[in-house]
Amino acid sequence: MQKMTTMITAGLVSLSWSASLLAEDDFITLASTTSTENSGLFDAIIPTFTDATGIDVRVVAVGTGQAFEIARRGDADSLLVHDTAGEEQFVADGYATERQDVMYNDFVLVGPSDDPAGIRDSESAAEAFALIAESESPFASRGDDSGTNRAELRMWEDAGVTAHGEWYRELGSGMGQTLNTAAGMNAYTFTDRATWVAFENPQDLTLLFEGDEALFNQYGSLLLSTENNPHLKQDLANEWHKWLLSEEGQQAIADFEVNGQQLFFPNAK
Repeated sequence: MQKMTTMITAGLVSLSWSASLLAEDDFITLASTTSTENSGLFDAIIPTFTDATGIDVRVVAVGTGQAFEIARRGDADSLLVHDTAGEEQFVADGYATERQDVMYNDFVLVGPSDDPAGIRDSESAAEAFALIAESESPFASRGDDSGTNRAELRMWEDAGVTAHGEWYRELGSGMGQTLNTAAGMNAYTFTDRATWVAFENPQDLTLLFEGDEALFNQYGSLLLSTENNPHLKQDLANEWHKWLLSEEGQQAIADFEVNGQQLFFPNAK
């Protein structure tokens, strides 16, 4: 009897241990942008997804270029970034099997309240960037190959400007840190609206230019391929991908607000 009891106990312990391992494995690693993390979006929507599916999402928040590299190496199961051209190339290169629009917001230009470059009344983003360069007003660039940095570089190109010189500071840092640096040096910077609204240390910085169609900021979800990285948790990642595109996921995104302001606008097709 004692032997049987010992065997039953050992079996229960084994089952408990196996169940624990399975529970611990019910997560995916998501490579995404600092803007989605810094704004608080993931803290708001991931618990809703986890409650619905039992799957946790562990976020690695980096610039879009770094997120692509992490996914390329197979160190992430899912990807949510904001560089549509780069995302489409990622699919074409075979690293993802599908890319879908999820949500959008916009970029804005912020800077010192006295606006030394005079961009406040600009008629276009290109004009605003040209005025900053002409006046050689301090500009803090992320300089980190993020989606925001890539968009900023397109803005300089549209303005016919090669940004360089002492006035142009490439920081190699995330959006929150770049905003802190811009505030400290009283410089202009280019930011996604969500991070700006959630930013708590503006000092003398204020929003100076917005509204140009060129400042549209689209986010996409990519379902990664297991061809090069067969260890990826594609089944679990597909649950996340489908949920983001679902009515429930889209509503969770729409419901997220900071200071009473909606920061992301769902647009899954």
